[in-house]
Amino acid sequence: MSGKKVTYLEAISDAIREEMRRDEAVFLLGEDVGEYGGAFKISAGLLEEFGAERVIDTPMAEAAIIGSAVGAALMGMRPIAEMQFIDFITCGFDQIINMASKMYWRVGMPVPIVIRGPSGGGTKGGPFHSASPEAWFFHTPGIKVVIPSTAYDAKGLLKAAIRDNNPVLYLEHKLLYRMPELREELPSEDYVVPLGKAIIRREGEDMTLLTYGAMVHQCLRAAQILEEEDDLEVEVLD
Repeated sequence: MSGKKVTYLEAISDAIREEMRRDEAVFLLGEDVGEYGGAFKISAGLLEEFGAERVIDTPMAEAAIIGSAVGAALMGMRPIAEMQFIDFITCGFDQIINMASKMYWRVGMPVPIVIRGPSGGGTKGGPFHSASPEAWFFHTPGIKVVIPSTAYDAKGLLKAAIRDNNPVLYLEHKLLYRMPELREELPSEDYVVPLGKAIIRREGEDMTLLTYGAMVHQCLRAAQILEEEDDLEVEVLD
């Protein structure tokens, strides 16, 4: 183990940094990801370590960010396209739905792109900074959707997403970024969490709650209340 407890946010930052060190084809692009270090400081220090060719500040143009990333992926790179807030991923629907997700089925070429960004409400972010748009993409063949609920999964799933040859949408709920209860010590050795596999967070035989992301923790609280007040054993499946 590393000996240091990290937050959900720090786990994401560490995953990006480690993958950029491991593979020179990995690069980050997005609004304010370079000199400013990202809206939530996830990319702080990356510009200084990797330079402006691999940590690229872009205009406020999500369609261009995603489209450029798709083109780079087709040329053998592994771009991480950051949406400053995931609400504005809607500006890049054409690039995601008609380009990234369909390219393999059109020409047989892999599109190893990760589109990631902060999602979710509950942070007083207002109507333009609080979206949870994953349902739109659940129905899109060719796109993998990842929404981690713990620091361990945040790091391991992001590493797996970056190494995957398919386009991956990686959503990070803002409520989890610095949640004290999620601080945990992570393995010092390299690890990945396989995409597409569920985990039982709480065992129970009376009912099952299926959930993901920030709602895992809400469901765990609800399961505890149901056990205490109604003597129900509730399973929580993440």
